[in-house]
Amino acid sequence: MPENPHAEHLKELLEGLNEPQREAVTHGEGPLLILAGAGSGKTRVLTHRIAFLIYTDQAQAGEILAITFTNKAASEMRERVERLLGRGTRGMWVMTFHAACARILRAEAQRLGYTRQFTIYDQADSRRLAKRSADAVGVDPKRFTPAAVHNQISAAKNRLIDAETYRQQVGSQFEEMIADVYAIYERDLHRMNAMDFDDLLFRTVNLLELFEEVRERYTNAFRHVLVDEYQDTNHAQYRLLQLLVGGGRPPQRGAAEPGDRPTYSGPVGHRNLAVVGDDSQSVYSFRGADIRNILDFQEDFPDARVVKLEQNYRSTETILRAANAVIANNRGGIAKRLWSELGQGDQIQLRALDDEYAEARFVVGEIQRLLDDGASRAEIAVLYRTNALSRALEETLTRADMAYQVIGGTKFFERAEIKDAIAYLSLIANPADVVSFTRVVNSPRRGIGQTSLGRVLASADALGVPVWEAAARPDRVPGLGAAAIKALGRFMDTMDELRRLAGMPAVGALAADGGAPGDGERGDDDPADAERGVPVGDLLEAVLSQTGYTEALEAERTIESQGRIENLEQLVEGARTFDAQAPEGQDTLAAYLQEVALVADADSRSDEGLVTLMTLHNAKGLEYPTVFIAGCEDGVFPHSRAIDEGGLEEERRLFYVGVTRAMSKLYLTYARRRAVFGAATYGMRSRFLDEIPSDLLEEHEQIAFRPGASWSSGGAAPTVTARRGSSPGSWGEPSRAGRAAVRDVEGAVSLASQFRLGEDVVHAAFGDGVVTGVEPGGVIVVRFAEDGSERKLMAEYAPVSRR
Repeated sequence: MPENPHAEHLKELLEGLNEPQREAVTHGEGPLLILAGAGSGKTRVLTHRIAFLIYTDQAQAGEILAITFTNKAASEMRERVERLLGRGTRGMWVMTFHAACARILRAEAQRLGYTRQFTIYDQADSRRLAKRSADAVGVDPKRFTPAAVHNQISAAKNRLIDAETYRQQVGSQFEEMIADVYAIYERDLHRMNAMDFDDLLFRTVNLLELFEEVRERYTNAFRHVLVDEYQDTNHAQYRLLQLLVGGGRPPQRGAAEPGDRPTYSGPVGHRNLAVVGDDSQSVYSFRGADIRNILDFQEDFPDARVVKLEQNYRSTETILRAANAVIANNRGGIAKRLWSELGQGDQIQLRALDDEYAEARFVVGEIQRLLDDGASRAEIAVLYRTNALSRALEETLTRADMAYQVIGGTKFFERAEIKDAIAYLSLIANPADVVSFTRVVNSPRRGIGQTSLGRVLASADALGVPVWEAAARPDRVPGLGAAAIKALGRFMDTMDELRRLAGMPAVGALAADGGAPGDGERGDDDPADAERGVPVGDLLEAVLSQTGYTEALEAERTIESQGRIENLEQLVEGARTFDAQAPEGQDTLAAYLQEVALVADADSRSDEGLVTLMTLHNAKGLEYPTVFIAGCEDGVFPHSRAIDEGGLEEERRLFYVGVTRAMSKLYLTYARRRAVFGAATYGMRSRFLDEIPSDLLEEHEQIAFRPGASWSSGGAAPTVTARRGSSPGSWGEPSRAGRAAVRDVEGAVSLASQFRLGEDVVHAAFGDGVVTGVEPGGVIVVRFAEDGSERKLMAEYAPVSRR
């Protein structure tokens, strides 16, 4: 038998791979599941396997389909394969799911009644069409926004539910309305020879199901199919792969019944499917990802070879032990244990801070210390559960003149909803602010279009009056239609009320009794002549409520809109903090707007080497020498929605993702008190922190005095500090402040001990409940009757009492 001409290349290809990596790369025919733990070199394995298949003549370049989730990942994979092969990969299909489907559909579109020149609608185009379809059936856009409608249609398509099937499954008035809109939306898409992004998957599945000869052609064309990040696939992507390679579950339309796993008797196919993924990093269920796809791979392919990549090349053993311990609390995952040869490393730093500003000051101070010790800003990342948590961090970084960037999102004061809210305040403070007026007059949508807006601005210019004055008399604006006059009148009535709430005098001629525009004391607006207005935080809350801004976001019913609401809540809390610190007699609205403007200006400056801020979802796939995870409190992380809706295991996987981003230093912080929904809430440390073995932590927290505790005092809030995981030293007598702190803590413990297991209690916000646990540190655990949720409460602070 002749020697393989690529023998030398093969030898080089396999050098440097550990044994499990080599096993995955050299696997022959049949299904292959590569369980790639964080930092275990999965991309290296995937690209080396592609090169191995070509060098061993198991497949030509054009016979390989390698699928990723992002264009960036596809580009990186293609470049690495080209370096391994020493030549181009032009004939190879290395691309995203959507790109692969679009290429197939371009060739086969006529079979589905489209031309090859069909248009692909992006998100904005799709939402515009959804709005038009909703208008056709008389949907109230204030009650059901285009975003909410399109989100429901998109979710249905990703479950491979067409409009007719959706109508058969409706169970509510909302779903009946969606069914009507969905049918019109689909009809119009087809008439326009267009597909939305979801159609690229949906129609490709239709194509392969309806035309056996097409399915066989593509099955034969792709002798090997490889998929990255398999844990993030949804039902449509699963079905597409099944049709291409054979095997797997039977086709389903909609949600399957629990435990419904009948044997599949469809296309056989070659079953050369190699998937790479990690069930412990499945964190995108809100996008439709189905973790069952990876958990049930061995049921779908009973003869599948399973290779576990457990050696981590990124993190220290301490960090990996913590990650392993936390994720072990999830049920139903595939067992694996990350390990490293990089040494034990430093203990994980755990800090309890008084509030979100103390937390931010600690994080920024520690970053500065690391920089002084020679670290680079580019080596440091601060992660958090939701974008709203970045506000205090961004403000503190800006005041410290420390350059930073926000990855996968927009800096806090540059987000659209934040700029809208600030524009409302700016217009209230300055009625001549045309830029702010233009931004908010139709946000949320009020039916005031660009033509009507242009006429208002032209009228203000012609009369030489502030835009507020011209808009306040819409009936006198030339060319303005009746609907626009009515909408503008309602808007200005609201703005007048908000200006009075702010303690501002009436604008120009409006201060006089019916005078013509141009009369009166335009533009004087002397704050000294005005009544004292409400604090900025209260004014901002009124703005968001009375203008309908929050209501419009709630109507969208999307994860994104919920995030925007949380951002606005954080803006309100920041304004309340400003109010509390503002000097007596100061024009707080003007001072607040000035501070915000200065912060936004500082945000626009750039510098080489930036501290990175991002949500934990955006951190997936990245790594940094030093990582901070802020906001580790129950209700924040894990998020309250996840606790209430049964999503705790995904939250734990998200925590695992965060921990495994760190290479050598990891900081975990939480605040005892955090401003939420207009009030200070006293949170419990995240349950995930208690799942980390204590010997891995250097912990500083407020606890009752015990042997081995150190005492510190200073300022108005003395604390008791204990270090877990460190050797107790020689402790002296506690100071007076320390003894006072102990009495406070012991008081909390004593108060908690008054509650008994099984005792009925009532909470001011959550209603009736029963005590299910009493824990050290003054903590009681209560299960609430209304939603069945179980919450940990500080007995000293929580508004809870016996029934």
